[in-house]
Amino acid sequence: MGFGRRVSLAFRAFWNLLRSGTLPDDIVAAAAETEHGAAVPIVAVAPTVVERPDDGAVLLLSVLQREGRLVDFLMEDLGTYSDAQIGAAVRDVHANCRRALSGALALEPILEGAEEAMVSVPAGFDPASVKLVGRVVGSGPFRGVLRHRGWRSSHVQLPALAGPEDRRIVAPAEVEVS
Repeated sequence: MGFGRRVSLAFRAFWNLLRSGTLPDDIVAAAAETEHGAAVPIVAVAPTVVERPDDGAVLLLSVLQREGRLVDFLMEDLGTYSDAQIGAAVRDVHANCRRALSGALALEPILEGAEEAMVSVPAGFDPASVKLVGRVVGSGPFRGVLRHRGWRSSHVQLPALAGPEDRRIVAPAEVEVS
């Protein structure tokens, strides 16, 4: 294949990939030809799906929506409901979301102990795990009141990701046809 033909194919390949993400069959066939004009067998490669950093977040939110209707509850204007109605709805949302969360993540407290109890934080602690508030002076060890135990996930088990076109869907629209 001559230089001019290669340049022509290269430009067409570039613009087709940029526009549609695919190569036309004639370009693939031309690229597979050897110097003697015989075609080299082409092995089909399955396209790989790249996971994006926000895929897991959307997936977890979709699990909480599916099991506990969390997004519906949070997006609802609660100003039109009585406290009793809200309280009744919260019990169901809480129970169902708690069950869904327990199925997706194994959560454990970062610090053991009851909130409002005195705890010690050793020098060299992990600042991503323990947030010190108040008068923090020096490098530790520190002693203070536990305001929140914190949570860490020891295991994550989310459902398999859907195809790339579905990954931003938290909950599909639902239409009842009669």
